[in-house]
Parts: sequence; structure tokens; C-alpha cells
Amino acid sequence: MHFVFSPPAEAAAGLLDLPWRQPLEQWTDDRLTEIPQRGLSRHVVRFVSEGGEVFALKEISERLARKEYALLRRLKDIGIPSVDVLGVVVDRPDDLDAILVTRFLEYSSSFRALFSSPRGANMSDRLMDAQVELLARLHLAGFWWGDCSLSNTLFRFDAGALTAYFVDAETAELHERLSDGQRAYDLELARERVAGELMDLAGGELLPPELDPIEVADELVDRYDHLWHELTDEEVMTREEQRFRIAERIRRLQELGFDVDEVELIDDPSGGSRLKLTTRVAEPGRHRRELLALTGLDVWENQARRLLADIASFRGWMEQVQGKRVPMHAAATRWLRDVYQPVMVMVPPELRTRLDEAEIFHEILEHRWFLSEAAGRDVGTTAAAEDYITNVLPNVPDDLLTPPAAALNPET
Repeated sequence: MHFVFSPPAEAAAGLLDLPWRQPLEQWTDDRLTEIPQRGLSRHVVRFVSEGGEVFALKEISERLARKEYALLRRLKDIGIPSVDVLGVVVDRPDDLDAILVTRFLEYSSSFRALFSSPRGANMSDRLMDAQVELLARLHLAGFWWGDCSLSNTLFRFDAGALTAYFVDAETAELHERLSDGQRAYDLELARERVAGELMDLAGGELLPPELDPIEVADELVDRYDHLWHELTDEEVMTREEQRFRIAERIRRLQELGFDVDEVELIDDPSGGSRLKLTTRVAEPGRHRRELLALTGLDVWENQARRLLADIASFRGWMEQVQGKRVPMHAAATRWLRDVYQPVMVMVPPELRTRLDEAEIFHEILEHRWFLSEAAGRDVGTTAAAEDYITNVLPNVPDDLLTPPAAALNPET
């Protein structure tokens, strides 16, 4: 036999003495455990508890096992929610199929469990939103699922919302980019499978009677189309509203949980510009590191995401004015010098300790957005900063004040 485990391999040590030479369905090891109301599978799947963790073992052909192992590792690398693959066991005796080993996702639920014991209202809406977001993330990354179904997905609660995790990569394919035809076919397969799964739930009286499986599956397609258009559509705008409209579009995308990699403005025959955004799946926790490398600003993760979005918007404006592409590092340097630092100089010394610098700048951007929305045009960062410093920052509660160093150490 041949064991292939991804690092760190310590978790695999306790699994080495399992009865790998026997067919998986015949195992009688004491560490075998059951997962209630788990999804259906075409293959033999068993669960093992070892070292305080639960592992899922799936018996499939060696070709599929190696393919799924590689694809699941790739998904983790690019930050798409998916199960953590631990390894694959091949070359088993008596021509037995290989076994793929993954970590069971803690605190996760199958769609059957969610409908059997719903937590909160609108369970079908939350579940469909989570499934659609996962499918869109995969498509943005060039992944064709081929078997998008609720049974091939795990769901985990996150502050009341649901996050969907990719589980089964047997039929998946990785491409440089998906065509519209590939996405449409994948979406149609998802619609058919979800409708069938919900019909099965309805037959077992586990689906709320007011839900129609066909209508819910059709709604999944509508939700996907809406999200995909928001992620990828171009829009035409006048030169006067560019900064405001770009910031508004980026804001909506960030609220949906996606990041903008590039902003491109293209001259339009109407005299305005076409906004084209390159949207991508974010690498978790990378924004702080990226902003630090570009500007030297060391801020919190969400602050970094907001500042990077403003730099992207500023870069798009620079390219429109200069008529040529501007490197990201050049745009960041110019933004730091011409936008960020002048705004911070505007803040009076007696107000600088109310919030940290990045938080003040973030709130000025938020203030600019609200002022621009009310005015129907971009009011500009300087005007927004002046209004914020005059009318908002002085009203920050006193309990957020940071005492000066001398107050912290009277002896100095």
C-alpha cells in the first residue's frame, strides 16, 4: 500500500493502523463513528474518530481519489470554503479501490439536518444563498463542479448566516476560465439536482409544506444570475460620477463577500466611461499583509480591505486621466501621498486620539459615501473629511479616548 498525506502529517499518524487491507464497508474498528443525517453518497463513506478529530474516508477509484486530492488542496490554497483533505491511500491489495481521507468539518450540518431541525426563519433562503455564493466562487476561480448538489455540500452557521463548504470534487474540473456555456451547464445540473433532493425531502415530510421544490430550484438559478451579474457586469458612467460610482460598486461587492482585484475604465462612445471590475476570490487574512507591503501602513484586516478598495478606485481614476496602465505599487504610493496623508494632516491634534488613523480614514470614506449618495454626485474626499472632522469626530464618546503617554506613566 501507498499512503500520501499532505503536511502537516501528524494528524495521519493515528490512522496508519486502521484495517486498510480490508474493504471499507467491512471495517469493524472501534474508532468508527456515525454522523447523523449526513448527505447521500454514491460510494462507501465511513467516519473515524482519532485524536480528538473526526475523519471522513471515501472508497473510490485511484484516478478519482488522486484527482480529488489535488483539487481539494487547490481550493484551500485559493481560499474557497471546502473540506480539508488529509491524504489518499492507494495500491491496496486485492485490487481494492483507493481511499480518500478528509477532515470532517466541525459544527457543520447537511441540508437534511438543517431542514429537520431548522434554526431560525427563512432556512431555505439562507441555504440557497450559501449554495449560490459557493458556486459563484468556484466559477470565478475556473472550477466547473459537474455535480453541484446539496448532498455534496456542508453548511456551517456563522452569526446566523450559513456558509457552504465544497465537499465532493469527483466530477470537478479546473480551467483557466469558464465559458458562459460551461457555467450555464453547471447551473442547470445544480437546478436539477437541488429540485430532486428537495422532492426527496418533501416525500419524507421534512420540507415545509409551503415550499415547492421546483420553485426553490428555479429561485437558485435566479439568485445565481443576480450575483454573477453583480460580480461581472460592466456599467457606463459619466466622468463626474466615476469616483462615487466605483466606490459604490466596490462597496456592494465587499458586502457580498468578494474582493476587487482590478478596476478598469474604458472610454465609451457616449462620452462617459465603462467600468470593468475584475472580481476574485479572496485569500483569507491577506489584506493586512498586502497593504503593509504597498504603503507601510499596519492596520487591522477589515480596515486594510477598505483602504485597498480605495486604492483600487484611485488607480482606476489615474489610468483614466493618464490614458495608460498604472502599476499597483505606483498608485498606492501616489494615494498615500496625495490622499491618505493630507487627510490625516487635516485632523486636529486634540482629535487624533479619538480613533486610530486607519479607522478615522475608513469613517471618512463611509461619510463620503453617504454625502455623495445624498448629493447624487461624488463630493470628494477633502470635502467629506472637512465635514466629518467638524461634525462627526468631535462627538466620538469620551470613553474611546486614548490617554497620552504621560498620563499612563506620571513619573516620565
